[in-house]
Order: sequence, then structure tokens, then C-alpha cells
Amino acid sequence: MGKIVQTAGRDALSGFAPEFAHFNDDVLFGENWNNEDIDLKTRSIITVVALMSSGVTDSSLKYHLENAKNYGVTRKEIAAVITHVAFYAGWPKGWAVFHMAKEVWTDELSAKGTSAEDARRTDFNLCSRTGILSGMGQGCNSHEAG
Repeated sequence: MGKIVQTAGRDALSGFAPEFAHFNDDVLFGENWNNEDIDLKTRSIITVVALMSSGVTDSSLKYHLENAKNYGVTRKEIAAVITHVAFYAGWPKGWAVFHMAKEVWTDELSAKGTSAEDARRTDFNLCSRTGILSGMGQGCNSHEAG
């Protein structure tokens, strides 16, 4: 795999926070992500775990889930990782990350004959039967409105 080159920091912040842009593009992605002591698949899993544990469930997490998939992480592997981390970082965080991961691994769901809508209904049915996340603001409640 070729060298990772990132320009997002400079693209978004060069005029406002050039030092932060430099650290993002040249140090974090330039040096850290190109360090070969850890392979990219493992580094991607570590990053997803760190973001999930921190409660970061925005577009940066989705970006890193997409990277993980591109670096060879399978649906089965990411599901096992998210499940394991949910026990330590919090069950609602697991639910939030699973919703994003299902979007990223949609093609694998479709290949298995399971649509994203079928998977959503399965989550809703589990929530309805168990009431596990009722009132927590994520997971089940996000399905009950639709």
C-alpha cells in the first residue's frame, strides 16, 4: 500500500489554524499512520476503538470505519470489536457505532440477503422485546420514531 497523504487539515484550517493543520496532515497522518510498526488494519481497529471509547460518533468515526473496511477489516471482525468494546466503554456507544458500521458494511449485508432495512427492523424488534436502551437517547429510541 502506498504512503498515506492527508490534506484535510490544510484544506479546512490552513488560514485559521495552520499549526493544527500541520499536526493533522504531517504528523498524525503523515508520520503516525505511515509508521510500519503496526499494520494499517490493526491501526484502523485501534482508531475505531479509541473514538468509540471516547464517545466520538461523528463523521470522523465513519471515516475511520470506512478506512478499517478498506484495510481489510470484515463485517464479522468489526462486529466482534464493537461488541467487545461496548462491554468496557458502554453499551449505548456500541449501539451508536453499530448504526454507522452497518452503513459502511451495507454491501456485505446485501450479499448475505439482509438489507439495511431488515437489519434496522431486527434492532427495533430486539429493543421492543427487551427494552434495553429505552430512554437512553441512542439505539432503540432512534428507531421508534420511524
